[in-house]
Amino acid sequence: MADQILDQIRTAVEGQIDFEGQKLAELIANVALSLVGAIAFFVGYLLQDIKLAVWTALGGTALTFLVVVPAWPFYNQNPVKWLSAGKALDLSNLVVNEKAAR
Repeated sequence: MADQILDQIRTAVEGQIDFEGQKLAELIANVALSLVGAIAFFVGYLLQDIKLAVWTALGGTALTFLVVVPAWPFYNQNPVKWLSAGKALDLSNLVVNEKAAR
């Protein structure tokens, strides 16, 4: 039982996400940080309090960090299926440029 828990923790910490997960993480980070910046600006402007604006921005950035940085399972929904070494294609007769082959 302890081994299963340690394996789950190890899998979460290793940070394996697929290419679609990377794309999603980048999109979430860009949108969230843009929204956090706009909200922090308006909070600071409306309340005329720079300290509150900075704390709002820092809190939103920390929340974005917690959503984007760990390798959550929804970032690895489309894993890449790699070919095994035994199933590699034979490329010995491949001609890339006919002029070079002459």
